[in-house]
Amino acid sequence: MKKIVILILTLAMLFAVVSCGNTPNDGKTYTVGICNYVDDASLNQIVDNIRSQLAVLGEANGVTFKIKYDNCNADSNVLNQIIQNFIADKVDIMIGVATPVAMAMQSATEDNKIPVVFAAVSDPEGVDLVASNAAPGANITGTSDYLDTNAVMNLIFALDPEADSIGLLYDIGQDSSTTAIAQAKAYLDNKGVSYKEYTGTNVSEIQLAVDSLIADGVDAVFTPSDNTVMTAELSIYEKLADAKIPHYCGADSFALNGAFLGYGVDYANLGVETANMVSKILVDGANPATTPVMTFDNGTATVNTEICEKLGLNYNDVASAFAPYCTKVKPITTSENFD
Repeated sequence: MKKIVILILTLAMLFAVVSCGNTPNDGKTYTVGICNYVDDASLNQIVDNIRSQLAVLGEANGVTFKIKYDNCNADSNVLNQIIQNFIADKVDIMIGVATPVAMAMQSATEDNKIPVVFAAVSDPEGVDLVASNAAPGANITGTSDYLDTNAVMNLIFALDPEADSIGLLYDIGQDSSTTAIAQAKAYLDNKGVSYKEYTGTNVSEIQLAVDSLIADGVDAVFTPSDNTVMTAELSIYEKLADAKIPHYCGADSFALNGAFLGYGVDYANLGVETANMVSKILVDGANPATTPVMTFDNGTATVNTEICEKLGLNYNDVASAFAPYCTKVKPITTSENFD
């Protein structure tokens, strides 16, 4: 009888150990719908890092993140169809990469309450995605690539204190550019420096805008984290360099694609943190409504050394001029995509 009791107790203990070692999520598959706004170096880097981090997190948590990925190529009709496909496929969560995608997903999930995590939304409060960065909305949260516009402006005048004509190059239809351009105007107005806006809504129009600002002889050009200009950068950077006009931009991917300088967040890290947020919602049960929007330090100035040379500048001198205004200055050379 004593042996039977011992056996029962042993089996009970083993069962308890096995039960404690398992979680309700073990072996579960979560379907994640990712929509990218456009094919460019910044956004592609985010998507790549979301994918790789979800794979790591899936293995660590004993779950599978099944990815359904699509790219709307800046077409609103295609974007809406992609979202409807995600809904029909009953995805567990949607990831919207860039502001237009996030806004469309927010609108499409008001009734079905599918959680949404956005990535690289420059001003989530300004476009009414969330009530405030500290208190997100009902079913949506995410990561922001908010740009410190004044910091970029400081760099322009650190390198060229005598600059008196600045071109503002952007897509007037990009919500991600609205706040930054307004901030740039305020900065330049306060400094008493003249500026002119050059806009376009597609690559061809941006190319024409660049022709205009070159003809006007501006001293420097500023572009925020604007996806239309980002898509056009590979087709405009040589014109700007040949005209000796430095292009200051709101992401390191611009410098990768030939701009003189990219200043902003680490998009690889932003992608990783977006994936971490997705895992916390799906695996750990975090509520998007109480998950704060994540912002990042954006004090890194990425300088294209090849463009430095074409502009007649020495990289070491540029780095020294920028150093007091940045947390870090790093070099890069022109390429289409990050390695």
